[in-house]
Amino acid sequence: MNLSRSARVTLRIAAGLGFAVIYVPLLLVLVNSLNPDRSSGWPPPGLTFHWWADAWHSTGAREALLTSLKAGAGATAIALVLGTLIAFAVQRYRFFGRETISFVVVLPIALPGIITGVALNTAFNTVLEPLGVGLGMFTVIVGHATFCIVVVFNNVIARLRRMPGSYEEAAMDLGAHTFRTFVDITFPLVRSALVAGGLLAFALSFDEIVVTTFTAGPGIQTLPVWIFSNMARPQQAPVVNVVAAVLVLLSVIPIYLAQRMSSDTAASSRI
Repeated sequence: MNLSRSARVTLRIAAGLGFAVIYVPLLLVLVNSLNPDRSSGWPPPGLTFHWWADAWHSTGAREALLTSLKAGAGATAIALVLGTLIAFAVQRYRFFGRETISFVVVLPIALPGIITGVALNTAFNTVLEPLGVGLGMFTVIVGHATFCIVVVFNNVIARLRRMPGSYEEAAMDLGAHTFRTFVDITFPLVRSALVAGGLLAFALSFDEIVVTTFTAGPGIQTLPVWIFSNMARPQQAPVVNVVAAVLVLLSVIPIYLAQRMSSDTAASSRI
């Protein structure tokens, strides 16, 4: 499609403004983490790594980081198993309610986080508390898995829709049983989609705060919750800026890798 010069200039300006709204605040967080003053004044009087050292020695931040890693790993593992199984069932089989299942799986990512959090909190208190299971790490992982399943499901089912069935049929014609066909043919073809979905699920869980607030018990504090709870403390403001900057940098890695994996998946499907 050929655009006029004015249209191209307008699109570039609009794109630049959009990127500025997204990334300038993130850049300010990074700069404020190097600000020698405790207040986030602008412009900063200088640059220092003093607060980075303080953040490294902060027991609360390190414990919150470990909690976030545990919750993200657990939610990702659940999402990979359930999301993959549901994707195979919906794509490979025809049964009553198939479209309804697809809708129900995708729905949690569209719901406001506070609605999901309140619903899970009520369900956990109603079902698990009488059984002696209170809010804690287990409920956080289950809460995160409810929306992490969606990204794995979407990645895997998109790959299955582009994957020709002739490869698996040829393997079975040559005598391979179902398990051998899956190991040798199906899994290598969907592996990149699984990795991309897992990375996105982990990033989604790692950054979650609303659902975590409603599903975490006393003493359970993920890194985003720790940042939010310490923002109102003036003495902690520089350390919070450092932790927020680190969180931004760490979040970029799985998202970038997932994007590369998705691109490789799309390219392989065209070969």
